[in-house]
Amino acid sequence: MTVEEITVQELKKIKDENQPITLIDVRQQYEKDLVDIGGTLIPLGQLSSRLGELEADKEKPFVIYCRSGARSAEACRTLMAAGFSNVKNLKGGILKWAEEIDPSLPTY
Repeated sequence: MTVEEITVQELKKIKDENQPITLIDVRQQYEKDLVDIGGTLIPLGQLSSRLGELEADKEKPFVIYCRSGARSAEACRTLMAAGFSNVKNLKGGILKWAEEIDPSLPTY
């Protein structure tokens, strides 16, 4: 199953223009406490059991992110298998966001 990707520049444009998007952070709470770019926290290990929370927005665009992009790619595949059609992985994750968009953010 191929996972579509979105760059940090594309995500920044979407956020800046207040375009409708559901942003999901699949990291752990301690990671979100370190760096937060505004997504709803649903750790990867909880995603399958929490799909019902996202069901109402199933047709809307989703961007999933983690630290570097691996966990979020897995999360994208989980969502796509559950019938979510407009799902993209943030390429490079929080590390790329900190590098290219907001260098003031800590990297870990």
